Amino acid sequence: MWIINSLNIMKHKDGKPFSQHDKSSKVVPMTIMLVVLCGFSFYLGGIFCSEKNKIEATDVTKAVPSPTESTVAPLQIKSVSFPECSSEYQDYTPCTDPRRWKKYGLHRLTFMERHCPPVFERKECLIPPPDGYKPPIRWPKSRDECWYRNVPYNWINKQKSNQNWLRKEGEKFLFPGGGTMFPRGVGAYVDLMQDLIPELKDGTVRTAIDTGCGVASWGGDLLDRGILTVSLAPRDNHEAQVQFALERGIPAILGIISTQRLPFPSNSFDMAHCSRCLIPWAEFGGIYLLEIHRILRPGGFWVLSGPPVNYENRWRGWNTTVEEQRSDYEKLHELLTSMCFKLYNKKDDIAVWQKSSDNSCYSQLSNPDAYPPKCDDSLEPDSAWYTPLRPCVVVPRPKLKKSDLDSMPKWPERLHVAPERISDVHGGSASTFKHDDSKWQVRVKHYKKLLPALGTEKIRNVMDMNTIYGGFAAAVVDDPLWVMNVVSSFAANTLAVVYDRGLIGAYHDWCEAFSTYPRTYDLLHLDGHFTAESNRCEMKHVLLEMDRILRPGGYAVIRESVYFVDAISTVAKGMRWGCRKENTEYGVGKEKLLICQKKTLALF
Repeated sequence: MWIINSLNIMKHKDGKPFSQHDKSSKVVPMTIMLVVLCGFSFYLGGIFCSEKNKIEATDVTKAVPSPTESTVAPLQIKSVSFPECSSEYQDYTPCTDPRRWKKYGLHRLTFMERHCPPVFERKECLIPPPDGYKPPIRWPKSRDECWYRNVPYNWINKQKSNQNWLRKEGEKFLFPGGGTMFPRGVGAYVDLMQDLIPELKDGTVRTAIDTGCGVASWGGDLLDRGILTVSLAPRDNHEAQVQFALERGIPAILGIISTQRLPFPSNSFDMAHCSRCLIPWAEFGGIYLLEIHRILRPGGFWVLSGPPVNYENRWRGWNTTVEEQRSDYEKLHELLTSMCFKLYNKKDDIAVWQKSSDNSCYSQLSNPDAYPPKCDDSLEPDSAWYTPLRPCVVVPRPKLKKSDLDSMPKWPERLHVAPERISDVHGGSASTFKHDDSKWQVRVKHYKKLLPALGTEKIRNVMDMNTIYGGFAAAVVDDPLWVMNVVSSFAANTLAVVYDRGLIGAYHDWCEAFSTYPRTYDLLHLDGHFTAESNRCEMKHVLLEMDRILRPGGYAVIRESVYFVDAISTVAKGMRWGCRKENTEYGVGKEKLLICQKKTLALF
């Protein structure tokens, strides 16, 4: 016992060894102790050695936990309960809130861009649904109809009744597939487009963007043709265009081309479309067209229907003169040519231009007299989160030989082929891509066991809130759903890889609200988000935003370290979610799954 006590004296009370200064001040006592130890060693050598081993074994056992245990105690927070917001916030979009528009300028409609409230103005309450809200009609029936009380706005119906965008019948809105330029319906319109662009039929064109999308009937029709479209519209006097699109089960986000880049990488979309979207393409030096050029893949198509196309026959209905419309068309064509577009095809009301993949055209932009000029290298072409538009051409990188449309594998082959741009990602390679792809196949199989609704018609609109390569979306690609893949604006830029696979997504910072209406997603998926971003974004604000965009009865699959799981559960309970903790597919103890459901209206 004396020996053990002597050894313990050599440590501080916290168990750490003495410093060099402490050792020098204890030289004499230590010498005496060593002499005593030597005397005892003759008689007790064997016992001493045995006892020493016991002491070390005990210390190691205490210091090193089993591999399945966490060395850090889980985060604990106090129980919280969030009240319901007032009914005036039922369609609250924090960063595109009409209540705040008067604070911002009218120039180029900047007031419609993202302007998020400061932290002290954030709502810490639950967004209520409209009176009479019902669970949305399930896909594919939802493409053609939705409940009026879920999107109780009749402005489009009244103002666009002659164009057949939608019509109200009883308790429902019906979507007959009309539009400003779709007098015979969207199906006939896209059939004509396919005649002009044969690449729409064979899997060459997979991703598209529709600017000024209306109620997204164009994007809805393309889904049956294997083309995935991001429908884009601002929150404006048309009232809830994007909300209608998402209620129908069609991909859409709030957005406008104004002074900031759209939240997408360069060279991503295979096709861009504008059907009388009223964007002044030739104004402001063509800066809006330059943004379309940036996000369009080399070899990709830009489709325009409406003014000034077919001005010879249409000018009378546009409150202008044939001379003015001819001038507008010639100016637009000249501007597109200067950006290395060429007229690909044209018939009736539709004109199609193709972005050049020939570097010889772009080399001419280095001429000092060229307009628009070639962009310098001072700004990353994929930088697209609060990044100003630039009056210059983003030139495709010559080293990318397989990223133009003609060189890409056709859909669906491209989904599982490692894209060329994965080499731009730190640590990215064909092998890491293949591993990620396989990993998500295993994970999603496990998720479906825990959440049987995944893969059925009960879940249509899905968001992967912090994807890397889009592996989750790839694993559910054959299910009756679509996935919005979100890449953090603070994470490695992997969104270009997502688009090269034939999937869609957007950049976002989860310290802010997403560009969508409330109640627009059926399933939200998170993988280690709080571990990665808890130093920047407060947990409750992220979870409240998840509650805002999740439909009543919708689900959240949260994969997180054990440190955060209990705290997430506490906040979720305060939002009236029901959650259960589950093991991951391999039962690894350092992370868990939370399977949560936002309670339905009957349980509020």
